[in-house]
Formats: sequence, structure tokens, C-alpha cells
Amino acid sequence: MKHVAYAAAFSALALLTGCASQNVSQPTVPLNGTVQTNLKADVKVGEPISGQSSVNILFGVFKLGGDTQFADGVTYGGGEGGFALGLDPVASAKSAAAYKAVKASSADVIVAPRYEVNVQDYFVYKTVSVSVTGNKGTVTSIR
Repeated sequence: MKHVAYAAAFSALALLTGCASQNVSQPTVPLNGTVQTNLKADVKVGEPISGQSSVNILFGVFKLGGDTQFADGVTYGGGEGGFALGLDPVASAKSAAAYKAVKASSADVIVAPRYEVNVQDYFVYKTVSVSVTGNKGTVTSIR
């Protein structure tokens, strides 16, 4: 009987105690910096240009092949967010296609770029193909 009383007391003690976690969050304000200049560029619009790129993704993390040179200075939203390790294959392919279009045509910018994105998803394997078209933009002067 004594063992039953000890077991009941131990069970009651185990049921009445538990784990607790506490999370204190501090609201923050995002730091957004802006740079304003009084510079204006004159851009000469030329002939149509285009570029293509593709990338293969394994398990949503590992990039297989693809391009190694990318356009910088522009944020390319992919709409395929949530990839592990910050990998966004759509943005990467857009950047590479823009680089190829600008490099092949000796342009300074792509005027009115239009991106065509094709994603083939096979659950563990994904192929992202991007083509960009626009017009060649050449900066003639900056004032």
C-alpha cells in the first residue's frame, strides 16, 4: 500500500509540474536607407536585345550548373521565395539573363525589360529557365 501511495504522489507531482517557455519579442523598425542625387542621365534607346539563362535545383537547395556571371545593382524578385539558405533560383536566372543581354549588345541598361520565366518542377528536381527581352539603352550623358 505504501508503494501505491508513493506512485500516486509521484504521478500527481509529475502531472502538476511542467515545462514553460517564455518569449519576449521587441518590435523593431526596419532600417531603410535612401540615396538621392541630382544626377540625370540621357539614355539613347536602340534596337531590341535579349538574353537567356537556366539553372537546375536539386532538393530546393543545391544549384547544379547554371551561369556564373550576373548583373548587379538590381533586385530581381522571383516569387519563388522560401528556398533554404537564401537561394532564389528565379532571381539568379533573371540576373544572369540580364547580364548576357547587356554584355552581348554592349548596352548600359535594358530599357523596358520583360522577363519570361519557365519553371519545370519534378518534386526533388527543378529547372528554371528565364529569357529577357527589351531595348538597348546607352547612356549618352550624365548631368
